[in-house]
Amino acid sequence: MTKLPSMLQMRYLVALSETRHFRKAAEAMGISQPSLSLQIGNLEELLGLRLVERGRGPVTLTPEGREVVARASRILHEVRGIMDLTAALQTGLTGTIRLGTTPTIGPYLMPFVVERLHAKYPDLRLYIREVAPRDLRGELLAGSLDVILTQLPEGGADLTTQRLFREPLLLALPDDHALAAKSEVTEADLLDLNVLSLGPDYAMHAQIAALCQQHGGIIARDYEGTSLDAIRQMVGMGMGVALLPRLYAWSEIDSRSSNVTVRPFRRSSVTRSIGLVWRRAANAGMFERLSDVIRNAARANLQTGQSPIILD
Repeated sequence: MTKLPSMLQMRYLVALSETRHFRKAAEAMGISQPSLSLQIGNLEELLGLRLVERGRGPVTLTPEGREVVARASRILHEVRGIMDLTAALQTGLTGTIRLGTTPTIGPYLMPFVVERLHAKYPDLRLYIREVAPRDLRGELLAGSLDVILTQLPEGGADLTTQRLFREPLLLALPDDHALAAKSEVTEADLLDLNVLSLGPDYAMHAQIAALCQQHGGIIARDYEGTSLDAIRQMVGMGMGVALLPRLYAWSEIDSRSSNVTVRPFRRSSVTRSIGLVWRRAANAGMFERLSDVIRNAARANLQTGQSPIILD
């Protein structure tokens, strides 16, 4: 195996090129002049090149020496950058984070987060990508994503989960439905209702199916929605009712729909858990700080009004 120059040897050579004097370079590096001369000689022997013209007066680099110094300077600069980055990562958020999120969460939560995140951590580059729920965990484990924002439970021996908050699910009804006259509903009101739901790839499907089984609701077997928008449109056509996340409902129904209304469950009794998940071997401090920013954004924007989120 070819022996490589050490970082110290490169630092000594760069110091010598800057001071152009063995004694001054040795003083700058905190070693004796003979030790510096020995290290430079060892570097020349290792590379098989003469780097320095030795003689009286200022030190002169050979043409080969100038080329080596230029590259050594770039290497040392990059190493210092790595150390600076490491320090920044230990104390804050910087660099690049690839965040994957399900289509039922990210578009309605992240707008509250990104402004606050950029203000607090301006050096952070956050790439946000919507991913089908069935693929989120696999892409995280494969390293395509650094962290995922998803409905819980989600996890495993190789993953760390940080629950952020519980989000109420609201009952979406056609405007002319009998339950629309009530200010709030209960789980018992699901009895005999035709309930539209996302497909089994979504965690919400299993949750809603269990709720219907417990309280007598009827999951529509002839329709499995591919998006929350599609389900909302089916509700507006009178094809059934749906349980929609509070973030989606407040973003899309209040301002854009005239034929669908939503009603909260009494005491926000029907909720889903939202959290961040990352690989256990990753830098936990980074994602815990990201969790704090998301919670603070949620507290400031989503914990007021009817059916507020529930912070854990």
